[in-house]
Amino acid sequence: MLNVLKSFLGKLSKILKKKKNVKLGLYGPPNAGKSTLANRICKDWLGEEMSSVSAVPHETREVIVKEKINVENKGKSLSFNLIDTPGIATRIDYEDFLKFKMPKAKAKIRAKEATKGVIDAIKWLDDMDAVVVVLDATINPYSQVNITIIGNLAARKIPVLVVGNKIDLKKSDIKSVESAFPQYNVVGISAQQGNNMEEFYEALFKVVK
Repeated sequence: MLNVLKSFLGKLSKILKKKKNVKLGLYGPPNAGKSTLANRICKDWLGEEMSSVSAVPHETREVIVKEKINVENKGKSLSFNLIDTPGIATRIDYEDFLKFKMPKAKAKIRAKEATKGVIDAIKWLDDMDAVVVVLDATINPYSQVNITIIGNLAARKIPVLVVGNKIDLKKSDIKSVESAFPQYNVVGISAQQGNNMEEFYEALFKVVK
């Protein structure tokens, strides 16, 4: 009887430990609003921001982790570690940063850091329990970068929620995002303005199990 009880408690401990360490990754192309969404989630539930944001691409060049975020929605609760990852790009050229009046030497450093960040972000996929793919709803979703991201997730069979961000802008087209990825649940939000976040959290509960 004692052995049975020990076995049960051991299994229960593993289950509880796994739930406490659920890893939720934010992935997407540069400037889609991943860090803005990370900040919105953290402000909603922790009262503080998580990441730096900028109009310059690849502001986030390292994987950033915020632990023990507890979200509640319609009587349900969810605890997870949020991972904000660098923007995924198939090509990073230092000349792209010169357009933002960045010195050449600094641009080359940023390009190098951004390239490493992309590699690290892909490596982190192996540890993810679920992923939120953040896309800019004002940009055509049919891109090589987006296909690469979705392809990597599908190959690993990772649960996915697709977010069409920036719906507060006139050029946003959430229907286009939905058409591009019909196999996934798509939610339109404005991470900056906080629009439609309740629907986002509701959808998140269905993805993170």
